[in-house]
Formats: sequence, C-alpha cells, structure tokens
Amino acid sequence: MPIASVNPATGETLETFEPLDAAGLEQRLARAEAAFRTYRTTSYAQRAGLLRRAADLLDQERETVARTMTEEMGKPLAAARAEAAKCAKAMRWYAENAEALLADEHPEPADVADSGAARAYVRYRPLGVILAVMPWNFPFWQVVRFAAPALMAGNVGLLKHASNVPRTAVALEELFQRAGFPEGCFQTLLIGSGAVEGVIRDPRVAAVTLTGSEPAGRAVAATAADVVKKAVLELGGSDPFVVLPSADLDAAVATAVTARAQNNGQSCIAAKRFIVHTDVYDRFTAAFAEAMRGLRIGDPMDEATQVGPLASRQGRDDLAELVDDARERGARVECGGRRPQGLDGGWFYEPTVLSGITPQMRIHHEETFGPVATVYRAADLDEAVALANDTPFGLSSNVWTEDPAEQDRFVRDIQAGGVFFNGMTASHPALPFGGVKRSGFGRELSGHGIREFCNITTVWVA
Repeated sequence: MPIASVNPATGETLETFEPLDAAGLEQRLARAEAAFRTYRTTSYAQRAGLLRRAADLLDQERETVARTMTEEMGKPLAAARAEAAKCAKAMRWYAENAEALLADEHPEPADVADSGAARAYVRYRPLGVILAVMPWNFPFWQVVRFAAPALMAGNVGLLKHASNVPRTAVALEELFQRAGFPEGCFQTLLIGSGAVEGVIRDPRVAAVTLTGSEPAGRAVAATAADVVKKAVLELGGSDPFVVLPSADLDAAVATAVTARAQNNGQSCIAAKRFIVHTDVYDRFTAAFAEAMRGLRIGDPMDEATQVGPLASRQGRDDLAELVDDARERGARVECGGRRPQGLDGGWFYEPTVLSGITPQMRIHHEETFGPVATVYRAADLDEAVALANDTPFGLSSNVWTEDPAEQDRFVRDIQAGGVFFNGMTASHPALPFGGVKRSGFGRELSGHGIREFCNITTVWVA
C-alpha cells in the first residue's frame, strides 16, 4: 500500500509514496553500514561543522519546513515555525558541546592503583547504525533530538518516520544531505510498521530508539531484547498539573491552557490531568474552562488559529470515545465535549474540560491525545501527590506552589522523569528527557542522551 500524506484540516490527499521494496531497503542498510566505517573516524570539529550547516539551512528554510509540517499533521503554523527554530538551536547546542560531553574520563590514579594500571580511562565510542522509529506529533523535533546527538557521537541514523508524515521524513533526509553529511549517514526508510522488526533484527543495526505509543514500544523493546540490542523508549504520558493554594492562579491558568492545547493537545508531555487543591479548585476550574472555551479553532494555516485539527480521523474518534465514555459515567462537561460546527472535512475537536472524574471512567487511566483536560479536586497535599501518581505513566509533571517544603515533597515523591515548578514542562537540549513506569526507559537530550548510544569503553594500561 502506498504511504500517503493527507491534510488533516481538509482530508485531502497531498501526495503518495511507494514504500521501499526489499531491494531498496537492503541498499539503504548496506549504505548505512559503509558510511559508519568511515564517519566514525571523523573529528568532532568535522561533525560540528556539518551539523551547524544543517542548522543554518533549517533557519533559512524555516517557512517551507513549517508549512510542510502544518499541511501534514495540522499544527498551527506559528507552532511549526517555533519547532523548526528549536531544532536549529538543538543542532547548534550539540555541535558546541558534544566533544566536552564525550571527553575521556580519568579516575584518580590512587583509585585504580591496586588494579595494576599505570593509567586507566573511559572513552565514549559510537555504536554504529541507529534506527529511530519516530512519531508524527513533532515531526522535525522528535527526529532532530535523536539525530543531532547520534551524529555528533559518530553514529549514523536510519529514520522510520510515522506513515502520515512522509514529506517531512523525506525533507529531513535531504536536509542532512545538503548540509554535506557523507552519503548514508542519515537516511529515511519509507516502510510500513510491519517492516520495522526485520530492520531491528538486521545485524548491521546496532540499536533502536522509539518515541510513540505504549503498544509500539512493547513491540520494539521485545524485538530488541530478543536480539540483545540497546533500546531507548519514550512512550505515552498522562502528566499531572498540580495547583496548590500558594500558586499564582492567573499564571497557573494561563499556563494550563497552553500546556493542554499546545500542538492541538497532541503532546506526550502536555499537561493532561489538572489536580487542584480544594481551596482554589472552584476559581481555577471556572477560569480554566472559560479560557479553553475561548480558544480559536480553525485552519492551522491561519495565523489567528490557536487549535487546529487532530492529525488523523482515528485520533479524533478515539478522543471523542473517551469523552463520551466519561460523560455517560457521570463526568461534568465544563466546556467543549463535541466536534465543532462549520469545520466539515477536517478532524477537529473542541477544547474540552471535564470534572467529576472517577476511576470507573476510561479517561482516568488512558492518555488523552487531543485538547481534552480532566480536573480533579484534592483535599490536601497528600491527596494531590497520590492523584498525581495514580497513572500507569510517568513522563513529566507540573506543580504550582511557592512553598519550598511542598516543592521538596514533590521532588521526593513524584513518579515521573521530570518535575517543573511554576512553569510548563518542556524539552531542552541541555536537560535529560524521558520517563519511568509505562512512559519508557532511557533518556534523550543532554549528556545522558548522547551517551545512550555509545560504547562506554574502559581503557587499562599496565
């Protein structure tokens, strides 16, 4: 079956691509293996020059890149521009810092003297060909946050992008080629999900990283484990947004709206469960619902649009099912809760706030991938912590409090890969990113991310 690029705002098919056949896939795997043999010997300075050139091209072509993303997956055009700019920034950060992050580590001579070593050190060496299985929601950023550190470490990359963003996938390969990276250093594989297992099992592939759904993560992790290969997984999230009495409520409400509606609500680290202390619950919920109700829905190419369509019809329908199930089981719809009128042809859903959530509702346990928020009332700090952790996921978290003791409590007890106080969860090249529980394992970004796909080599000299 062809791989199609479909505009989610209109349902129009923009372009179709034939998937790679067996011969085409073999050619690309062989090219990647050959590229690694020589690319691994390049210097950090050489790699940094190439990556800076890619960043420059991305800045120069930001508008074209942004329009491609918006047409393929529906994010507002302003958000797409910001994503392209963020990618260029991350490329430059790794170009500047990779050599220091991967510098040889030398223990104190006295600490290894009894081993018989005259000297000993640790060196970070590239692993080889890394397969990246990436999602559609941040179609450039998700790829760059893998590719920039992997390429700077001396690895080469194969990208299996989501099948609904093939034009973005092709554009990424062309970007790295035009920046001057040697042939085979970064290639896109236009293949279906059924072909991924075979690529992971191929002996020329050293490791795999996946950002996506929990079922996809289970499948990739199982295959990688079966062939004893390294895997990094960033899966779903149902991040809590906790508001306590000392919070600046106006700032908390404004941030809550952005945190839930960013990228049309389709972000793993978007705040999804709003846990509010009873002392401020009524004020927060009323203001939050009013602000969500006021968001402008429409054509993502329109500069005034704040919320565009869901990326797929199935995604929109799955979200509607969760809301309908909650409503039928007694949830209160504070705003939204339906498909908007007058936007026929696209996969839109109104920004929605639900309260009165109980464990019997699917939405209490499942991730909402769209502009739908659930609000919970917490009697005290203990209940707020318990509700925040009452999820199978553990990606990140937001907590609004000015009390240092309350902040320390959440740092100690929150079951998540990050906790952001009085601000919105975001990924940044200098900070590690990843989760616990069913949100996956391993880390992207920062020094932790670049070392994930390195052979950490002990060197001992008598």
